[in-house]
Amino acid sequence: MSARTPDRVPPPDDVPPRDDVPSSGGTPRTGLVVREARRADLATIVALIAADAIREVRETVPAGAAGEPSEPARLVHDVADDGLEPGYVAALDKITADPNTLLLVGEVPTGRGGEVVATCQLTFLRHLMYHGGVVAQVEAVRTAAHLRGHGIGTALMDWVVAESRRRGAVRLQLTSNRARVDAHRFYERLGFKASHVGMKLYLADGGGAAGAAG
Repeated sequence: MSARTPDRVPPPDDVPPRDDVPSSGGTPRTGLVVREARRADLATIVALIAADAIREVRETVPAGAAGEPSEPARLVHDVADDGLEPGYVAALDKITADPNTLLLVGEVPTGRGGEVVATCQLTFLRHLMYHGGVVAQVEAVRTAAHLRGHGIGTALMDWVVAESRRRGAVRLQLTSNRARVDAHRFYERLGFKASHVGMKLYLADGGGAAGAAG
């Protein structure tokens, strides 16, 4: 697959084509393999996002894909695309076509070959700051609730940091809802600093409310 010429932020000159984006070989502690998401992963990704107790909107999860925090073990991986709203499928196609954005999943080995248990979205932004440098931004970091505390999130974020360095990013940034106290401690252990105050202006109906997820 050849990378298209982006309409906006050009990647650094030394970034390999998208086909060369590495996947991890699995971390020794968790066995987590981090790779780009595929169409077959989409229902599980939406379910992971929907299972978040702090969320801006209620996502639409296909039948058979758990969306409530009380049902973490029911995340499934074989829900057909026609069980998803068209907006999710269209978004995945656009994200996949964008060389500056990676929709990632973390997969652990199972008897069925692999189970997607984590996800995040990593975007690379070209700035005039930092002498025209690149800033990496990670969003929508989610781990299946029944596996939190087992090193899954750390392994996923280690991959994100490594890929950001590989692409020459000068900074990796994220925002986190003020209510996510445990997440704040997690990111601080990874070396992140609470250096800024994040603000949002919602431009569409149903986009969220004051204090909503992030």
